[in-house]
Amino acid sequence: MAGLNIGIILGSTRQGRVSPQVGQWVKEVADRRGDANYEIVDIADYKLPLLGEEDATEQATAWNTKLASLDGFVFIVAEYNHSITGALKNALDYARDSWNNKAAGIVSYGSVGGARAAEHLRGILGELSVADVRIHAALSLFTDFDNGEFKPADLHLTNVNGMLDQVLAWSGALKTLRI
Repeated sequence: MAGLNIGIILGSTRQGRVSPQVGQWVKEVADRRGDANYEIVDIADYKLPLLGEEDATEQATAWNTKLASLDGFVFIVAEYNHSITGALKNALDYARDSWNNKAAGIVSYGSVGGARAAEHLRGILGELSVADVRIHAALSLFTDFDNGEFKPADLHLTNVNGMLDQVLAWSGALKTLRI
């Protein structure tokens, strides 16, 4: 599995977002494992306009090329209005085949741990032929953040590591379908 490439997708583009902090923490946990190649993929870097509003051939090509190079994903999901961010939904919609037959884990955050956003994301991932794993880290804005600074409770390490175990197992198995 050391040859697997797993993208940690930052699912928010808003100014003042905390997804980079959460994503960096997940990457540090993942890198300590030494079992795959992990990288942060920030959708903000791709500057995707709203789908269909303008020609985005260059951005969409770069986005799809990046996704195609990955074997699996960990989504860092902020809950906005009981769902995922508009930016994440837009980024999901910009790709189709690049998502197919891959696995994904979810690390969510929000007032109730981002649980509603995670559930909405699971439905979208199913339509994109992404196998989402069961174990999921749910971070609370009330207990895992202090004035915008991410301070995760140690108990989340169990869920992050369990989720990564599943993502790697499923990513390895699904890679055989893409060869």
